[in-house]
Amino acid sequence: MSVLEMKVPSPGESISEVEIAQWLVSDGDYVEKDQTIAEVDSDKATLELPAEQSGIITLKAGEGDTVKVGQVVCHIDTTAERPAGSAPAPKVEAITETTPAVQTEKTSTAPNPDPVKPTSYASGTPSVAAAKIMAENGIQNGKVNGTGKDGRVTKQDVLAAMSAGFSADAAQGWGGTRDQSREKMSMLRRKIAERLVSVKNETAMLTTFNEVDMKPIMDLRAKYKDAFAKHHEVNLGFMSFFTKAVTEALNIYPAVNAQIDGNEMVYHNYADVGIAVSSPKGLMVPVVRNAEQLSLAEIEREIKRLAIKARDGKITPDDMTGGTFTITNGGVFGSMLSTPIINPPQSAILGMHNIVERPVAINGQVEIRPIMYVALSYDHRIIDGKESVGFLVKVKEMLENPERMLFGSKDPHAVLLGL
Repeated sequence: MSVLEMKVPSPGESISEVEIAQWLVSDGDYVEKDQTIAEVDSDKATLELPAEQSGIITLKAGEGDTVKVGQVVCHIDTTAERPAGSAPAPKVEAITETTPAVQTEKTSTAPNPDPVKPTSYASGTPSVAAAKIMAENGIQNGKVNGTGKDGRVTKQDVLAAMSAGFSADAAQGWGGTRDQSREKMSMLRRKIAERLVSVKNETAMLTTFNEVDMKPIMDLRAKYKDAFAKHHEVNLGFMSFFTKAVTEALNIYPAVNAQIDGNEMVYHNYADVGIAVSSPKGLMVPVVRNAEQLSLAEIEREIKRLAIKARDGKITPDDMTGGTFTITNGGVFGSMLSTPIINPPQSAILGMHNIVERPVAINGQVEIRPIMYVALSYDHRIIDGKESVGFLVKVKEMLENPERMLFGSKDPHAVLLGL
């Protein structure tokens, strides 16, 4: 018998341990090479662990266990033959670009501490990832239509159904009991909590507010959105305008783009803008690199790519490290106003909110305009009040006059949109 010891690979620099979030196979299962066998949580992201060889697997760590990078988490008997009648599991391309594999029948009667069911997919049966999201959100089986192979319910099916909304009887609702349950915080959630508390304790955080008349941008989008989508094959959203306005303002107020390192201030001659997105694992902040060099279409494509990776649990630590400034959009959840918390070691974060029609004075007349409140939280140790207010005013000015994002353009709107 030849036994392969599978060790935890390094997810990235500075990460020394991970947590076994979920085994996607059972003790004694036959696994194929490159089949996803587990999901592991680091303090930055959730990654998927593929089998290094084919064979019968023996688990050496349980779900929820914290293991060191390089520690053995399972054995694979590479001399074992595939059980008769079982089909090979689908192969995947990379550790972060996988989907849960279909499990084969067990070839051993070894006890299974946490069996993963079902072992095959029938029409309407959720995948492992889909079942987890449904359980977390109280969604009953049969309430989501499956579009996967043989009618299985995929993670994307559940997320799409949640976005569309359910009828009153779709969710389980309150159980009507006084029972309690406990669930261990994931490593990612613990790290988020630790970082948020450290920001409150270690920075002199203040927040300044302003309001933006969104009519110019909304009119611009309405005029060019079809041509933009046809030409660039990506939709035109608000986030690209805000990102572009932020990069221009950061160039004028470099302290907002800086950070403190001991007794020194580190200034960045580039803008790596983090875009806070919500995912099933919690808040993620993937980074758009060199946003100051990108067009609106390039920003939209990059944000879409990163948001999909975060939503699907495929985001990597490299996608989320090294940002110099962050934008968060609470408006998608209906937030009117908030004070966002700085994402360390950065020194500032811009909060966007929902757009509401409000009466405002325009040239001495009261008009109804779509208004968004914006907030800039900043570290007062490195950013003075004048700089913070000036930065937010500059962002406001460019959003209310999109042509200011380009200077000297004969047709600023068309050039800005890359048409």
